[in-house]
Amino acid sequence: MLYHWYELGHAAVSPARMAADAGRFVFSNPFNPLTHTHVGRQAAAACEVFERTTRRYDKPGFGLDSIDLDGEPTPIVERIAWQQPFCRLIHFDKGHTTDRAAQDPRILLVAPMSGHYATLLRGTVEALLPNHDVYITDWQDARDVSEAAGTFDLDDYIDYVRAMITYFEGDVHVFAVCQPSVPVLAAIALMEQDNDPNVPHSMVLAGGPIDTRINPTIVNQLAADKGIDWFRDNVVTTVPWPNDGHGRRVYPGFLQLTGFMTMNLDRHLNAHRSLFEHLVEGDGDSAEKHRDFYDEYLAVMDLTAEFYLQTVETVFIEHVLAEGRMHHRGRCVTPSAIRRVALMTIEGEKDDITGVGQCSAAHQLCDRLPSLKKQHYEAQGVGHYGIFNGSRFRSLIVPRIAGFMRRNDPAREEQPDLSIIDFDAAAARANGHAAAPDAAAFTFAPANDVTADSVTIVLKKAGLGSTASPEVAEALAEQKSPLAALQLWTFATAWMLDSMFGPLVERTNSQRAGNSG
Repeated sequence: MLYHWYELGHAAVSPARMAADAGRFVFSNPFNPLTHTHVGRQAAAACEVFERTTRRYDKPGFGLDSIDLDGEPTPIVERIAWQQPFCRLIHFDKGHTTDRAAQDPRILLVAPMSGHYATLLRGTVEALLPNHDVYITDWQDARDVSEAAGTFDLDDYIDYVRAMITYFEGDVHVFAVCQPSVPVLAAIALMEQDNDPNVPHSMVLAGGPIDTRINPTIVNQLAADKGIDWFRDNVVTTVPWPNDGHGRRVYPGFLQLTGFMTMNLDRHLNAHRSLFEHLVEGDGDSAEKHRDFYDEYLAVMDLTAEFYLQTVETVFIEHVLAEGRMHHRGRCVTPSAIRRVALMTIEGEKDDITGVGQCSAAHQLCDRLPSLKKQHYEAQGVGHYGIFNGSRFRSLIVPRIAGFMRRNDPAREEQPDLSIIDFDAAAARANGHAAAPDAAAFTFAPANDVTADSVTIVLKKAGLGSTASPEVAEALAEQKSPLAALQLWTFATAWMLDSMFGPLVERTNSQRAGNSG
């Protein structure tokens, strides 16, 4: 019934949302005299903030029509290279000649299947395109996949990854971002166990939960403390009609989003208050940056229940890969069998999702891999989002990935004139393109805060804004109904309305008091 309550709530607020959208149009119309007043701008801003916070966000597009390559505009064409019911493999075709393609290693970017769409990696794709021939996994929303397509669990995910790697017949480098690091490592281990000639040249694992026993974060602790039965009973629900996947058991995206936002509720509230202020002040650039980020962040997808539960149990509770007990369809997965595929791991110093050391644990598991084929990089001052997007990713991480892949690409042996890409050159090419605003942190991790803002102070006084507070901890523990999320949303809405219109009311009351005096 949880999903049905969510749909009912969304439908119930639709009239108010439409009224707010109409109000925004009225108070933004240049022919309306109020549009040019402070009151009119506040009304228009309040209407937009309300409409955006109650909207259901559709899957965004990548929107990468062209890039500047060596000073020349190069058109980009999205092509579907491979497709199955739960995933599409998208190729960003630059239309290069054979000579140019030989300089750009082919990269399979495995996007996380953890609640957000693959478009969350738009900035990642854009930064990689100048130096690589990029393909990305576009995982489908389980809500839109008919039950006739069957089930999809972690074993199926591994099969999909192996099939996509095989599609390239070995001429590819794999880049796994966060969650897929475990199934990617498992898929390549199985290929090595079978002496498969189609193994990739290298794999890059960024922020992957290979061994969550190391420096566990609150996400890891929640899984370990609750146990798999709690997740099965409280966060799995059924897709309602008339969605294409009606009847399918899923972990809904709106629950994942609730969990992300309650982790750092104060920062999200502050961001929306800033949007209101930017709209009132006429700061269109800042407002547009907010829209771009939240259009992506608030667009979520459902995961099949069997995939979600198997992943939670396998990776976060039982740690079977780290302990050498992982099995795929009855076969033992043996990372020590990996001996041909070069391995690079990337971690962020301030990552609050995957603790430092969890991803680099892959090097210990791949103990038969020569040290010359191993590399690790820890990005200082970088959170979870920063290891695959933003200015530091483009300037510090992309050049290292480009150099690592070229050092482990047979094309360099066959064509000695193709030198290893220069670090500064790779950084310059990656930075030549627009990307997500640097201030847009994936979880708005408090570890990146320097000083507490006014929103944080208000929330702390109310006992909210931190996962350590009793109220938020209770809300996370009682997610068997939408009441926890509703309570947090109600508090957030009340606080935003007070912050928006409070100063105006105070000025009006002061003026009235002065006139009466």
